[in-house]
Amino acid sequence: MTLPPKPAKRPDNPRFSSGPCTKHKGWSLEALKGALLGRNHRQPETKARIEAALIKTRRLLKLPDDYRVALVPASDTGAVEMALWSLLGPLGVDVLAWEAFSSDWVIDIVEQLKLSDVRALTAPYGELPDLAQVDFARDVVFAWNGTTSGVRVPNADWIAEDRKGLTICDATSAVFAQDIDWGKLDVATYSWQKVLGGEAQHGMLILSPRAVERLESYTPPWPLPKLFRMTQDGKVMEDLFEGNTINTPSMLCLEDYMDALEFVESIGGLEGAMARADANAKVIADWVAETPWVEFVAVDPATRSNTSVCLKIVDPELAGLAPEPRDAFPRHMAARLKDEGVAHDIASYRTAPPGLRVWTGSTVETSDVEALMPWLDWAFAAEKQALAEAA
Repeated sequence: MTLPPKPAKRPDNPRFSSGPCTKHKGWSLEALKGALLGRNHRQPETKARIEAALIKTRRLLKLPDDYRVALVPASDTGAVEMALWSLLGPLGVDVLAWEAFSSDWVIDIVEQLKLSDVRALTAPYGELPDLAQVDFARDVVFAWNGTTSGVRVPNADWIAEDRKGLTICDATSAVFAQDIDWGKLDVATYSWQKVLGGEAQHGMLILSPRAVERLESYTPPWPLPKLFRMTQDGKVMEDLFEGNTINTPSMLCLEDYMDALEFVESIGGLEGAMARADANAKVIADWVAETPWVEFVAVDPATRSNTSVCLKIVDPELAGLAPEPRDAFPRHMAARLKDEGVAHDIASYRTAPPGLRVWTGSTVETSDVEALMPWLDWAFAAEKQALAEAA
């Protein structure tokens, strides 16, 4: 089999995984040499280093002065679980789901917490639920950016200012990449390993005063594991937001997080990070506009993610194939690109519709996204030729 000619230029960095995401350009282990290794995490020096990370996070994200930030266990998932198990119960719940991870929160709320007054507002991959149907007299749980579908909420205009319930937002693939109206969120969570390209296993929890008031006025009827407990004697544990942690964090990973925050500062802060993600996503948007065999999974351009860009193959010649060769086509494309050392981990999420998913967050260089586009065309042509020769 004679394959089509390969593009002359390759991405310098082939890491386009949607999590853990690539380190920023110039990263090296040297950045971690100051880590406070082998030290108890509750000593003054280590606690001060954790607190410094919280302070820098607050400053770079431009959080309201009365919002609290904590470092919590178990990545973004742990942070979301802490919020759901600690805060839900006194009101009915609207939970929005339009892809894999937001669907997990429906399962948690309905099957694990077994709350009776739950409305699951769902939409298929590529779409958002009808945001006008959300009832803000209830608690609302949603993801800002659907990592496995490439669909995000367009803004926070749909969230009521005078809401009675809390808004609990899984924002892990949006923080440091998308413009978030913090005043509309009572709880927000993220992990270092997404937009910042940090190490995994640590989560960040951001709470509004309304969320703190709920913690101090409501005791869930179910047992809370130690890892979820944020109150003691009816009061929020303030030291969690001052550098103390519930369990032992990795000071090596923390130092990597600090390096990532310094990278954000070096590119112009939050605005610079968002601009880089926008520029990366635009490269793909311009290519899609000129490429007949591919489309975005996200139907509405206003809801297209600028970090987890999800694509579907729409070539009419493939539409008539049986499901297995048709559905395997993008996986085979991704495998070709991996074998060429051009792009790692760009097949769609395992439970998402077959397609491609390219991470374009701010740690990705725009020049690498530009170099990838001709290779996507090459992989498509090569796989089409392989199918024709096998027929």
